[in-house]
Amino acid sequence: MTMRTTRLALIGLVIALAACGEAATTSSTTTTSTIVATTVTSSTTSQTGAPGTSTTGQPTTTSTTLPTSTTTGLPGEPIEFGPAEGDIVAVIGVAHDDVLNLRAAPGASQPILKGIPPLYDSLTALGQTRDLGQAFWIAVDYQGTEGWVNFRYIGYLGATTDETAAVVQNLGETPATETMLELGRIVAESMESEEDPRSEIVLTAAPVVGDLGEVTYDVIGLGDDAVRGLRVHVFGQPEDEAFILKTVEMTTLCGRGVTEDGYCI
Repeated sequence: MTMRTTRLALIGLVIALAACGEAATTSSTTTTSTIVATTVTSSTTSQTGAPGTSTTGQPTTTSTTLPTSTTTGLPGEPIEFGPAEGDIVAVIGVAHDDVLNLRAAPGASQPILKGIPPLYDSLTALGQTRDLGQAFWIAVDYQGTEGWVNFRYIGYLGATTDETAAVVQNLGETPATETMLELGRIVAESMESEEDPRSEIVLTAAPVVGDLGEVTYDVIGLGDDAVRGLRVHVFGQPEDEAFILKTVEMTTLCGRGVTEDGYCI
């Protein structure tokens, strides 16, 4: 075979290898650009045919595929919605025996990085929101780990007020029940929306009993764009194997932000 024939054959092989590599990389979510690096190595005549040499005493040509850049696409579409970069937001509407999953990318099928406790209130928003059609997902920083959470379970904590008198007036009496779980539920139900869809009532902190009993419920969904819901912290006085309502502390859960006075924007 002549030297010209050999060089043409090698060039054809390089093109074929490059085409195969491109097809393999474009079939996945991550797209990797490749280049073909041509290395010319001078050599002397060899009688053994060792790698990198030519038995004819001519330079040999080798090809190497090198990655140059990687671009990973996120699910969904970016939208101008949700918390601004640097906003501090809280977990809302997550049950006491559950966690809010921090995921590597938007979507319920993405890998879980960490579990965020149901009353955690110091997430830092990163100013990115993705619309997946059935849900919005936002990027947050949780104790130094960046990831994505479902916007349904995120809100701003507004002002906390004493609503004991208002609850007693609404119920027509000071409630007393056998358990703190029941007492808290009665108070939470007195604050839920009466319109469809009805509010979702979530036990976010299980009952504990000391000198006083206490329990926390989130009432999510009040038919207001600014107010996502209410966090109800209920205290009961143990007496004769019952718990009598002592105090109700209510924190407003806001959807778009909070003023300096603690009102929802």
